[in-house]
Amino acid sequence: MTTASAPENPGPIRNYATYPSLDDKRVLVTGGGGGIGQALVHEFAKQGAMVAFVDIDTVGAAATLSMCAEDDVKHTPRFVECDLTDIESLRAALASIHAENGPTEVLVNNAASDDRHTWQEMTPEYWDDRMAVNLRHYFFAIQSVAPAMLAANAGSIINIGSSSYMMQEDFFPGYAVAKSGVEGITRTMARTFGEHGVRVNTVMPGWVATDRQLELWWTPEGEAETLRDQALKRRILADEFAQMVLFLAADDGAACTAQTFLVDGGRY
Repeated sequence: MTTASAPENPGPIRNYATYPSLDDKRVLVTGGGGGIGQALVHEFAKQGAMVAFVDIDTVGAAATLSMCAEDDVKHTPRFVECDLTDIESLRAALASIHAENGPTEVLVNNAASDDRHTWQEMTPEYWDDRMAVNLRHYFFAIQSVAPAMLAANAGSIINIGSSSYMMQEDFFPGYAVAKSGVEGITRTMARTFGEHGVRVNTVMPGWVATDRQLELWWTPEGEAETLRDQALKRRILADEFAQMVLFLAADDGAACTAQTFLVDGGRY
């Protein structure tokens, strides 16, 4: 598939904010081996956070660790290989991280897969797979980390959603349905945990120009349509998206919960 050209990001390299409250903060990211998840691990590590991440992609995870090493981050992120569709494996991985790093203070539920499929070819088995890959582990990761957050009367849970279900396209109905469910988890858990000082929010990306998107799904026609609909006439980058997540993880986002934030260049 041909990778399309696009306007360069305007201006100099971004001078992003530094959040003192993220220094030494214990952060857990699911799916940190590539794309948005890799950017999240990298950006949290640059803030001085103690980041742990899980992924099934060991090659991508090694690349994430290499990026952090090149920046000489304060705490080398900890990687644990894990198939998130196996909930017992997920629970064991998170228990291992908690035993070594201490209780998680920030959870970023990110791992997902937007493989294309149509409604005609959907089978019950593939439907269940899309829910397992894109939604189910969000809840069980929360179930694993929430008790310590509630005991501490503090914590931030950030669920990475997707604007895909707003597209009204038959690219991936199973993925779109799963991602729409992320907002249900967010609002339910925010109400449940709010009296204990634990915040839960959703951040939804638009079409972020990760390597996976450029290699697999980006076309000149698709890019032209995206730029036509966006207010910002350029690609949105993963490190830009990560800044909203950092804000919600930091004390600066202390009054934000049960909300959905779009980072899509003004497309929706």
